[in-house]
Amino acid sequence: MSIDFEIPAEAQAIREKVRKWVEKECKPAEKQVTTKEQYQETLARLRKKARAEGLWMPFVPKEYGGMGLGPLANALVQMELGESYLGALSMNSQAPDDATILTLIAHGTPDQKERFLKPLLNGEKRICYSMTEKAAGADATGMQTRAEKKGNSTYVLNGEKWFSSAASVADIALVMAKTNPDAPRHEQFSTFLVELPNPGYRIVRDIETMNHHTELGNIIGGGHAEVAIENLEVPADNLLGGEGKGFAMGQHRLAYGRLRHGMHNVAMAQKALDLAVEHITKRETFGRKVSDRQGVQWMIADCASQLYIARLMLMHIAYKAEKGLDLRQENGIAKVYLANMVHNVVDTALQLHGALGYSMDTPLAAWYTSVRMQRLVDGPDEVHKWTTGRNVIKAFEKYGTTASAAGGDLL
Repeated sequence: MSIDFEIPAEAQAIREKVRKWVEKECKPAEKQVTTKEQYQETLARLRKKARAEGLWMPFVPKEYGGMGLGPLANALVQMELGESYLGALSMNSQAPDDATILTLIAHGTPDQKERFLKPLLNGEKRICYSMTEKAAGADATGMQTRAEKKGNSTYVLNGEKWFSSAASVADIALVMAKTNPDAPRHEQFSTFLVELPNPGYRIVRDIETMNHHTELGNIIGGGHAEVAIENLEVPADNLLGGEGKGFAMGQHRLAYGRLRHGMHNVAMAQKALDLAVEHITKRETFGRKVSDRQGVQWMIADCASQLYIARLMLMHIAYKAEKGLDLRQENGIAKVYLANMVHNVVDTALQLHGALGYSMDTPLAAWYTSVRMQRLVDGPDEVHKWTTGRNVIKAFEKYGTTASAAGGDLL
């Protein structure tokens, strides 16, 4: 019996369809967008056509209007969508909405699904996720935003949030707050659906980062907001999933987000490597093509090796997800590896371009500052490595070998 790496014909077909969609529709449309009005018109046109062609929310079950793709097919599709900044948006598959939509599908009441989920599924509204705080950082259980119950019908929230992605363009916010400080650590928090704008949910600013900021990026919702939450009244009917369930729901949501980041990282790394090889095969220095030099070939070989490993990681995780297997250990390992992989490949491509790569005449400089975030978002490398290391030790103590915590189910 052999190990089968063949991608099912159905998944191959949908990947090819999405690839053509991105090439023929999304990439050309990028050139038509410079203002907010152009963005809105272009996106509306793309989305109307995408829905007509059955390209809508690949990760969402068919009964909710999505494509109902499994983890493997969705991984392949997301890699293709990462080729254009309009890719995911055109199919209503953009972050941070996608993972929050899945949370609403899994935990929303019928009323919440009608009021909040339905317009998200239709692409009429956008939603952000407000969990992170300055006071807590990587330790979500350290968050200080409080939700006090007022009678039986209302909660009052007070606190602050930090790096709430796309909050400045959101119509809804999913806000996590502490409802019971005396409960076990992971059961102290709950999440609330908040309709925006709301005077109690005040966006202080979009935080300036090392990433290249553009007006278009702000229009699309690429910013990360600092939010002041002051006497924010939320109806009890807007509590999602019940009191004390916020942390568990948040971790489930982040698991999907980490994989999605990884999928898009592979797409960006591949584009960077293509740019690098295109450049070195055309450029000559000291009478020889740059591509003829062994040192350069080794640099390219390292990038190819990292991309190969990244793709295998994603396929293995998708396989485990398809089978309903526990993938937490692999997810943490892959999150760190993929974030560093894309950083290394983009950095190498920039280096091989020389001063041209450092300029803004290619996309590499902007990508370089953008991908540095990947080693921080959804948990910094160090926290994931800490968890991974603990699991390796636990495996040895339980089984006398570390294999089960190091991909041992593969061999």
